Amino acid sequence: MDGARLPALGPRGEGWVALQVVGFACVGAAGLLGPAWGEPWRGVALVSGAVLVVAGAVIAVLGVVGLRENLTAVPRPIEGGRLIDTGVYGMVRHPIYTGIITAALGWGLMTASPAALVAAVLLGAFFDLKAQREEAWLLAAYPGYAAYRTRVRKLVPLIY
Repeated sequence: MDGARLPALGPRGEGWVALQVVGFACVGAAGLLGPAWGEPWRGVALVSGAVLVVAGAVIAVLGVVGLRENLTAVPRPIEGGRLIDTGVYGMVRHPIYTGIITAALGWGLMTASPAALVAAVLLGAFFDLKAQREEAWLLAAYPGYAAYRTRVRKLVPLIY
């Protein structure tokens, strides 16, 4: 789907942010429905999940730091901003979303909650749509964004 066809949900995309907060709450609450499996898988899932939560947090923080003065809570880029394509942005176009999705999957594993894992996958699908909407704005704001988009993957390095 063309991102420009997705609803803006507000002049700067504020509705997308509100929906993502709901998604965070769903993932968090669904984690309270675990654990669905026991040992030895519980211990493996706990450690694997913790690694994913930490990795996701690091990726998201690198994304925040990489944006510097271009950082905004909403998906529409700020006026007078510039395209960032170095650092973590040289690996994925939306590292903050990648980090959040990774951490959400880790939470599902840590809590041994299939419901949290499903919610994390749905949150990932939501961020994919949000990124599409955001990219329509980025294409309009930055002449170099189309070329950047052809060489850097959206959410998963080298894959997607």
